[in-house]
Amino acid sequence: MILMGIIGHKDAGKTTLTERLVAELTARGLAVSTLKHTHHAIDLETPGTDTHRHRVAGARQVILATDRRLALLEEVAEPSIDLLLERLAPCDVVLAEGWKRGSHPRIEVWRPETGRAPLAAADPAIRAVAATGVPEVTQRILDLDDVPSIADFICST
Repeated sequence: MILMGIIGHKDAGKTTLTERLVAELTARGLAVSTLKHTHHAIDLETPGTDTHRHRVAGARQVILATDRRLALLEEVAEPSIDLLLERLAPCDVVLAEGWKRGSHPRIEVWRPETGRAPLAAADPAIRAVAATGVPEVTQRILDLDDVPSIADFICST
């Protein structure tokens, strides 16, 4: 399994690139899963629904299942990428969007219009920068609009 992080500053295009990579990699016949990290406090349940009531009552895990989809809700303290990978079904590629730090390989999405310096300038562990401009970094620079080439880079790691 290939694990690649997709990171960058707010509004750099991380989700758009992740979405385009999922489409490209699945078109190549690869099984792709994604992980998404956010700092926002979210609750996927509506208060008063059955699953919300189960969780509030103290259930450690709640699975909501339909005929075609399931959602696992679990209370955990700061889940690591390793913990999440243990829960995924086997696949060829995992794209982990939003984990800026860590030892996993990462591609930074960078656009000059964000007005921010590339994260890669201070983090040599970032493997490449997918950019619309030419950032001043030592890592490999990939054309943000050339998704097939970015997918090739991911598959070659």
